[in-house]
Amino acid sequence: MTTATQTPASAAEGHIDPAALVASVVPVQTRSERPTSFDPADFGTPTGREVNWKLSPIDRLAPLFVDGAGPTGVIQVDVQAPAEVEQRRLAAGDAPRGEHFRPEDLPAALAWTHEAEAPLLRIPANVELAEPIVVRLTGTGGLAHAHVVIEAQPNSRGTVVLRHEGSAQHAQNVEIIVRDGADLTVVSVQKWDHDAIHASAHQARVDRDAKLTHVVVSFGGGVVRVNPSVELAGAGAEGRLYGLSFSDAGQHLESQVYLHHKGPHTVGDVLYKGALQGESARSVWIGDVLIGPDATGTDSYEANRNLVLTDGARADSIPNLEIETGDIQGAGHASATGRFDDEQLFYLQARGIAEDEARRLVVLGFLSEIVQRIGIPELESELIAAIERELAHGAEA
Repeated sequence: MTTATQTPASAAEGHIDPAALVASVVPVQTRSERPTSFDPADFGTPTGREVNWKLSPIDRLAPLFVDGAGPTGVIQVDVQAPAEVEQRRLAAGDAPRGEHFRPEDLPAALAWTHEAEAPLLRIPANVELAEPIVVRLTGTGGLAHAHVVIEAQPNSRGTVVLRHEGSAQHAQNVEIIVRDGADLTVVSVQKWDHDAIHASAHQARVDRDAKLTHVVVSFGGGVVRVNPSVELAGAGAEGRLYGLSFSDAGQHLESQVYLHHKGPHTVGDVLYKGALQGESARSVWIGDVLIGPDATGTDSYEANRNLVLTDGARADSIPNLEIETGDIQGAGHASATGRFDDEQLFYLQARGIAEDEARRLVVLGFLSEIVQRIGIPELESELIAAIERELAHGAEA
């Protein structure tokens, strides 16, 4: 996990005394340096001092650090898919499982190890799905591991929705492969019960002239940590990464986003928005963008916006941008966390709208920008209704 270096304690006498050498530890400095392994033994149990765990509630996530398989049937799975979709199971070593995915932390390595047969959802080449694939995952309590593979073959088009409900301690991997010319949307919705713990690693590769729209929506769960990592590998690849969260009292909702521009003329757009209300409501967003040395002509932007609705809530937001070539169209990042815009409230109240209703309209307008990018009208209506319920719950508290 770290690199050890040796430095002389003193060189004043013109020579280096080996006995005077002291070891110092240089931690991983950038997202691209993070080590990977399929073996859980290669990852120590997180302590909270590691760069990728320092803002996470280690004590609450502890059940996901134990190397032991839980009972079967903890997660009930219901898949609704158009007839064209291919479904089968992949053992370790069966392509395309592991073609792109590399575990970066202990829960991901455990999920890989304990998933004997990973489900594959494959959209065949040149097929455009008329309806989305909907995977409903309902927790019934207990520890569960999963590795899911989603593949969009060349020039295909479709949408996959992962819906998480119920209660579980769930370590999950989602491996996404978007072949040449394909257009894939993946939406992960977390509406767990309040005691659920969910750590999920989404890793995607987007090939030549392909497009991935990836959306993370987190409302429910005690601790939810969904970390998308997207590699724009082929020339002309596009990655649109959007996120929406609403954290209540006692909830910790987190996303660590990594967008790697690897191929030339790639386009990246990252926008995550969150609202927080209630004592100890917490959100964490860390966004890393790497524009590699061969990613000439890149156009990339990432932003995170948070709206704090009550005292006692806290949002951490850390954008990072690493550029290894000077030949790009543009790159930037932004982060903002604050309370209501007083000017917006004044504008609405000046037109006869009561303060409570004005606040509701401001929050809906703030979050609906992400909802409207999903592209599934039924799900969009459901999420707007969920935001309304969150706001009503906050007003009653």
